[in-house]
This record gives sequence, C-alpha cells and structure tokens, in this order.
Amino acid sequence: MVLKTKLTEALGIKYPIIQGGMHFVGYAEMAAAVSNAGGLGTITALTVALPPNGADSLRKEIQKCKALTDKPFAVNLTLLPVGVAPDWDGIIKVIIEEKVKVCETAGRNPVEVIKRLKDAGIFVIHKCVAVRHAQAAARSGADMISMDGFDCGGHPGEEDVGNWVLLTQAALELNIPFVASGGCVTGSQLAAALALGAEGVNMGTAFMATVEAPIKDEIKQAMVQAKITDTTHIFRTLGNTERVYKNSAAKKVREIEAEFPGQFEKIQHLVKGDLYRKSFQETGNTDDSCWSCGQSIGLIKDIPTCKVFCDRVVADAEDIIRNRLQGLVSKL
Repeated sequence: MVLKTKLTEALGIKYPIIQGGMHFVGYAEMAAAVSNAGGLGTITALTVALPPNGADSLRKEIQKCKALTDKPFAVNLTLLPVGVAPDWDGIIKVIIEEKVKVCETAGRNPVEVIKRLKDAGIFVIHKCVAVRHAQAAARSGADMISMDGFDCGGHPGEEDVGNWVLLTQAALELNIPFVASGGCVTGSQLAAALALGAEGVNMGTAFMATVEAPIKDEIKQAMVQAKITDTTHIFRTLGNTERVYKNSAAKKVREIEAEFPGQFEKIQHLVKGDLYRKSFQETGNTDDSCWSCGQSIGLIKDIPTCKVFCDRVVADAEDIIRNRLQGLVSKL
C-alpha cells in the first residue's frame, strides 16, 4: 500500500511528511537526509542567512543541498520579529535564482512574499495557527496550508487551539489543501491527520531526534528522556509566544516576564540566538539556553535515521488504515 495524497502528488515525494523549518537544525545535510528518506526536507533561511551572514550564505546552502539529493526540498521563510532584520529581499531573490521548487512561509504579513514566490512558479506552503489566516494566505496565492496547532514547538500563536479542533475546523472551512503541523511523531498521528482531512504531516521536533540532525547527542538524549509536560512558553507578554524546552533558562525568562511584562530588553541577554546555537552545536548543554521543541518531545523513544523514522511512520499509518480502521467497519 502507498499513501498517495495531494501533497505527495503535487511535489513528487514518496511520503506525505514534511520536515518543518527549525532554527539551527535546518541545514542542507538535514534537508537532504529527509528528502532522500522520502519526505520533504527543509532548509531554514533565518538560520543560514541571519546577519552577519547574508543571502549568499543561503545560496551556498541550497547548492550544497542540491549536491546531496536529487529529490525536492524546501526553504523555510519565517517572517517573525528578530533582533536584526535579515535581508529578506536578497533571500527571496536567491531562492528564485536557485530555482528552489518549494517554500514554506510562516509568520506575519506574508502577502507580498507569497506573491513574489508564486510569480516565480514556486510551490508555497504557508504555515499558520488560525483558519482565518489560512484563508487569507489562500487568497494571496498559497498552494497549501500547514495548520500549526498549539502542541507545536516554536511559535504556536496566541490562540491556544490544539490540532484536534484546529484540523477539524480547517477541513470544514478551507478550500485549499492542508497538512497537520505540531505534535506529530507517530504513524497513528499521520493516520489520524489523514482521517481529519489533512494531506500529510509537518514534523519538526521529531526530526531533531534523528541520527542526521546536526545537534549534540546530549540534546537528543534529553528529548528521548523527556515527558510531554517538559515544555513551557516564553514571550507570552510580548505577543510572540514560543514553546521551548522546560529548563533553568526558560524558567528565568518566565520569572522576568512576570515582573516586567512586555519588556524585551529585560530578557534579551537570556534569549540570544547564539546561546541556542552553542547549546545545539558546541556544548550540548540542555539547561543554559531557550531552545524550541514541541509537546511531542514526550513521544520520542529513540534516535533513528531519517529513513528508518519515515519508513516506520508511514508503515504504521498504513497498517492502521488497512487493518485497524477497515476492521472496525461491519459487513452487512
């Protein structure tokens, strides 16, 4: 049995699985590993081209990915507030010039970005946390939506709606295909997402705990040991909520936010991107920076290769669809 959906058919990929954009994880090697495993790998533009690096750094990363896979891959553009604004114009120009086939957009006011990408013939998957935002993205020309529930790592928005309700609403109200994003790790979740009307799943945290993920083993082992309650939120008072691993750094940020709500300058020294990068790529210290992960952290039990992981997820989903669900239907 093969899971054929609007996602797999539109992009020419084997499995209806997207590796979402992730800060300090979404490099060429990660994206290529997922694409070679049958999913859609994604390079994270903000990680690669964040100042002082520029758009040319992204060009090199895209070219590296092309050398590592002949399968489709995407570039993620997350349009959220950061300390120093990246060269978005240059980044988009590079994506177009390098003939990237797919872009995952996310964040605020994507209309102009989506238009530029669509004018260049790029397939756009827009990630959002509310159906009304998805409808606006559809009107702007997006090809597909990644519906991002409150369970997700990173930025879940400010509406706190989990995927059980959000995906059902999307199926009822959207006239554009969508995938389920946030909290996805297992084949049973893929099967459930398809049952709810999705065309596949977008996974971030799950791919952090793979052999190919370019982060320290200490971070991966912490994820294997974690419970579903081992995440928390920061930036609530700034209207830019982020779900992160529950550790000392996050606890301190929350305490300061409670005392000085909305005052980013009070917490800036604790949430610098370079602290995040050092934890992932240099020290493996799980406690001294604020790093994103979803509630699905508590569902991770091992550290497989991307191929083993993707094969397992799809095989489990197919087994559930073929055997368990069909077995529940009584014959007359």
